[in-house]
This record gives sequence, C-alpha cells and structure tokens, in this order.
Amino acid sequence: MFLLHAHLVFVTKYRHTVFTDRHLRRMEQIMRDVCAGFEVELKEFNGENNHVHLLVSFPPKVALSKLVNSLKGVSSRYMRREFPELERHYWRAQRLWSGSYFAGRSAGPRCRSSVSTSSSRTARRELRSRRRSELRRYAPPGRGWPSPPG
Repeated sequence: MFLLHAHLVFVTKYRHTVFTDRHLRRMEQIMRDVCAGFEVELKEFNGENNHVHLLVSFPPKVALSKLVNSLKGVSSRYMRREFPELERHYWRAQRLWSGSYFAGRSAGPRCRSSVSTSSSRTARRELRSRRRSELRRYAPPGRGWPSPPG
C-alpha cells in the first residue's frame, strides 16, 4: 500500500500559447497512457494554452524524474506528429516543452484537509531541533564553521 502524490506542471517552450481544447483533450489521453505504462494513476489533469497540470499517484519504485521525462518526451512526439500546426511555434527548437518542470508533493485530491497545521508545525520544529543537535555533534571545533543556532 502506498500513498504518494505529486503535482507536476509542464510549460511550453518559450511559454508560447499553443494549446486549444482539442489539443488538451488529446494531451490528457497521451498522459494517461504513459502513466499506465509506469503503473501510475493520473488523478487529475488540467491545462491552459501554455502549460498543463497533472496530479499523479505513484508507487515508490517509480523515479519521478523518469516519469516526467517520459511524459514530456512521448507527449511532445505524439502532439507534434498529430498536430502539424504546432511545428510553426518551434521551428528552431523542435521541442514542445520547456526543459524545466515543477514537481511538488501533494496530499492528494481528497486527503488535503486531513493534514493538521499544528502537527506539521510541530514536526518542522522537531526536525530543526534534530539538525541543530547533529551539527553540534559533528562540526569540527576551531575550523571556522559557524556555530549552529540555538
């Protein structure tokens, strides 16, 4: 059992406005097929004329970077092949997507409200405290290392 979710955002090369509703509908089908090949579930898909958002649920064995590379590569290839009008936007680069992407952790579509703000604050405080104690323990004395805060 696993519960890993990621919010992914892909932006078009040069942030050109190229997608129509027809493009986005086909893009969603392509993304779902690629996700199925990775045993990943595409929970949500949304987009505008120059970017798309995906919410994926993935098993721990899947490297998110490999999934992203496949999603961007396959979708670019299929979209440019099926919609030749996209080529005019990328005559020099021959790429649909920008080289970068956003990937953020997500609690998922339904679990978001169950996360308590106070418990996450407490967890962050505990993590900072552990880091400070480890810095004190492993920092060599007199080597010009800054003293840990606290």
